[in-house]
Amino acid sequence: MNATPSESSVIDAVAKDLFIDGKWRPASGSKTLPVHDPSTGEVLCEVADASPADGKDALDAAVAAQASWAKHPPRERGEILRRSYELLMERNEELALLMTLEMGKPLAESRGEVAYAAEFFRWFAEEAVRIDGGYAVAPNGKGRFLVHRQPVGPSLLITPWNFPMAMGTRKIGPAVAAGCTSVIKPAAQTPLSMLALAGIMAEAGLPEGVVNVITTSDSGGVMEPMIRDGRARKLSFTGSTSVGRKLLEQCSDKVLRTSMELGGNAPFLVFDDADIDAAIDGAMLAKLRNIGEACTAANRFYVQRGVADEFARKLTERMSAQPIGRGTEEGVVIGPLIDEAAIEKVSSLVGDAVDRGAKVLTGGAGVDGPGHFYQPTVLTEVPQDARLTHEEIFGPVAPINVFDTEDEAVAKANDTEYGLVSYLYTQDINRALRVSENLEAGMVGLNQGLVSNPAAPFGGIKHSGLGREGGTVGIDEFLETKYIAIGLS
Repeated sequence: MNATPSESSVIDAVAKDLFIDGKWRPASGSKTLPVHDPSTGEVLCEVADASPADGKDALDAAVAAQASWAKHPPRERGEILRRSYELLMERNEELALLMTLEMGKPLAESRGEVAYAAEFFRWFAEEAVRIDGGYAVAPNGKGRFLVHRQPVGPSLLITPWNFPMAMGTRKIGPAVAAGCTSVIKPAAQTPLSMLALAGIMAEAGLPEGVVNVITTSDSGGVMEPMIRDGRARKLSFTGSTSVGRKLLEQCSDKVLRTSMELGGNAPFLVFDDADIDAAIDGAMLAKLRNIGEACTAANRFYVQRGVADEFARKLTERMSAQPIGRGTEEGVVIGPLIDEAAIEKVSSLVGDAVDRGAKVLTGGAGVDGPGHFYQPTVLTEVPQDARLTHEEIFGPVAPINVFDTEDEAVAKANDTEYGLVSYLYTQDINRALRVSENLEAGMVGLNQGLVSNPAAPFGGIKHSGLGREGGTVGIDEFLETKYIAIGLS
């Protein structure tokens, strides 16, 4: 491709078929589904629309390849991931443009996501050769314990639309490193990044059947038969809590191993001893990453009374100054939301809060014209019973409320069924540790607005999910522990 790729060239370069058993093939009946540009509403292209029969073929391929892939030398598994990492980095510009076209995020963020996605491959390339076991003497001295770790088996991977490449590599990386084959289903809104990734992995030498990609408009109809089939032994899902619950019910029938990265409702606490300018920088990062369409996005801002006015004023100044437009335009920070349903949800949540007494400091409405744009918005005096206090916003809206005491702040922060991430700004080391330990979340951003890192464990508690991705524990989700009892004469 050219150093400065064109929109048409990056679209044309991506295969539009299903990737099954190392080959590109159309869906049954040659059915297709459209992929839209959320900034214009126009159709970018059509991709294969898989049927349940296509899903079965993909699972067949993963099952057939499992035994040989499990025996594949760990070093070679890691080398495939390493080569894939290098190809992703080499093609960052093309892949970033592709992502911006199908998802809407600004090019700068897309470039960052491609690099972030690649890091999961580099990290798990190194973890592939560090799968450990153990050997020990039995307490009575009469035997030995041998602990062996083996791949869990064929895995089903389901990824969301908001991070269309990174959520794929975060699952594929540890599966490949552990010796598991997989069938991955990207979101119907953003399939192109995953199809491009499949092509790159094949180019990097991935054997046939190890990773299979199916795109479909009928996620439930295609995935449920594979879950209930029984030959897949693992499901990893990133998406909404409501869908996660349904998948857990389906997995219970065959007792599948599950990893669930579900919804979030992240609180952002600012104490009166915080560095306010640093807190504003962190708030902008935590709120506007991915246009606010992230499960880790700061959803509720709780600011101590002594600095509440200053924080609200400075946040409003920053939010109102963010350029809005198509993600391909230079300098744009706020791209479109993914679709019309997203606009309707954000508008409904803001309208509910205003009806209950919240005040709009900036924004508070959609943007006229083509595409799915919503103004960066700051609300104050948001009542605790407002819907956006309890539901994920998934948009560029920052609701601010005031607290007086540390106990009050922690209580408000924990007043949610979710527990993915919490953010905390303070310069008091004792308070920092005390509050971090008391926050009910799987992750805490202490004086920083970004927690995601391939080398760290990512995941939540309560209704935000099960298991962890990334870090040294990420590969554990794709490994079984076998204990061999050895008797000595």
